[in-house]
Amino acid sequence: MKSFPSLYFTNFFLVGGTGLLTTYLALYLGQHDVSTFWIGLLTSCYYLGLLLGSKLGYHLIKSVGHIRAFAACTAIVTACVASHGVSDNIYFWLMLRFVVGLGMMCNYMVLESWLNEQAAPEQRGRVFSFYMLTSYLGMVGGQFALSHFPELGYAPLFLICIALSFGIVPISITRRIHPKPLKPIQVSLLGFFKTIPQSLTAVCFAGVINGSFYGLAPTFASQAGLSAEEIAMYMAVTIFAGLLAQWPMGIISDKIRRSILLRTNALMIGLISLGLFFLPTQTPLSYWLTFGFGLFAFTLYPLSSALANSRVDDEHRVGVSSALLVAFGAGACIGSASLAQVMTHFGPHSLYATFAVLTVLMYATLTYINARQKDEQPEPTDYVAATSDITSSPLAATLDPRIEDKTAQEQMLIVDGHIINTDIFSDEQMAEPNKQEETEQDACK
Repeated sequence: MKSFPSLYFTNFFLVGGTGLLTTYLALYLGQHDVSTFWIGLLTSCYYLGLLLGSKLGYHLIKSVGHIRAFAACTAIVTACVASHGVSDNIYFWLMLRFVVGLGMMCNYMVLESWLNEQAAPEQRGRVFSFYMLTSYLGMVGGQFALSHFPELGYAPLFLICIALSFGIVPISITRRIHPKPLKPIQVSLLGFFKTIPQSLTAVCFAGVINGSFYGLAPTFASQAGLSAEEIAMYMAVTIFAGLLAQWPMGIISDKIRRSILLRTNALMIGLISLGLFFLPTQTPLSYWLTFGFGLFAFTLYPLSSALANSRVDDEHRVGVSSALLVAFGAGACIGSASLAQVMTHFGPHSLYATFAVLTVLMYATLTYINARQKDEQPEPTDYVAATSDITSSPLAATLDPRIEDKTAQEQMLIVDGHIINTDIFSDEQMAEPNKQEETEQDACK
């Protein structure tokens, strides 16, 4: 926390505010009997804005610098949040969500490219672990804050504006030097699909499941009879489970093949979704089930990323990360609108029934692809803890078109041709490759 306190606090307020906004809009529209389809479409517009925001962010940062770009985009996002209270026109809200997505991608590009460049190689893992921690705490805090506003009036919008405004302050007064300008990279999604089909397939399903959960789970819980306070707890428990699952899954993924873990996660998500579909939502058991859902659903993305990195060379890692984020965003964009339509026709519980069907398709597809590929060898350096959303993943910086492969590799800690993940390993474990290298040199002497 001592290295980048201003960026950490900025990220905390930013993620907390936007996470609260997503849940608030879903509950507000549901309370006013707006079709679930439009609620899902709002989420889709947000992810569409995220996908298209990287180029806009690049040109803006290049023109005015990091801090000014961040302040400008956050001001626009704040204005969009406040505009929700001006008009209830759903088409106007769709446009607002799209603009919020554009602005938030620019903000994440500022924060994560800043951390990527100025964090020392031996500290990068700890730097990003704190970054991910503030992201999760921000999301959980935003859900808990909503529980104090059961009437769902304009007060939550004021709170979101306050959080976003507070987020501008730490980064505006930081004494950190701006990151250096970098060159753009090229991302070929179809080209990478030939190399990492399992990862891209899994991350696309993860986008559909996780993106739909964020946008539609509040609506599901509301229509199932939960109060605003219970819905906030329901969301917070699930997100907190995602935080707790990251480190254990990282350790497990170093010992068990990730292709197996992905299929196992799919099965567990399917079974838990069936439980949430059949059992009454008001029972305490539903909180335990949604906790389990968070454990397995929110580790799909980092597992997919780890599997992809075990199959590519160091020079392709940046492009692979970008391809994964694009696939995740595309899945979230399409899935939210599609599953909202399903909920409109078949009721709220069809959300988890659809999740169960999707996991069956995911398991079958991954099994088929894996049968046609050689099993990857477990690499103890590929797992990167991440949230279940591209908006607060440390890999989102790879969408920054200023980052080129060569520069990105210089910013990563590489030992014996592999990227070391300092989020998972201790200092002693980090030193083992160096000790081994020294032993080999002494033997040669």
